[in-house]
Amino acid sequence: MLRLIGLGMAGAFLAAAQGGADEAAIRGVVNTYLSAREQKDEKLLATVFAADVDQLVSSGEWRRGRAALVEGTMASSARETGKRTVEIETIRYIGKDVAIADGRYVIAGAAVARRMWSTFVLKREAGGWKIAAIRNMLPAGRQ
Repeated sequence: MLRLIGLGMAGAFLAAAQGGADEAAIRGVVNTYLSAREQKDEKLLATVFAADVDQLVSSGEWRRGRAALVEGTMASSARETGKRTVEIETIRYIGKDVAIADGRYVIAGAAVARRMWSTFVLKREAGGWKIAAIRNMLPAGRQ
């Protein structure tokens, strides 16, 4: 009986440790995404996206596929100058290899900062966590 309890506790510890490693990796992917935008590094940006990635931006535009996201992201970064930050507030695991990360997305540096929300859907691939989808929302009313 004690052996079963010990095995259960060890399993819970390993799951918690893995969850912490996954959370750190997911936050790292989002940070790499932001760094690539800041550096205007298309090659680095492409590494964080799954091949079938898609994005719905706050203007209502859809981007589908890695090439379209890289192109659209670079064009957006050139148009909307300012410092971008995403503070991930929650990470929820839909399954062992799929997670949703929600964060406050701010573009500062203009007369009025744009305050939005971003949702990242990430999936675990052979090379680690990749962004499978991004949804940006500009809340109606107060910003």
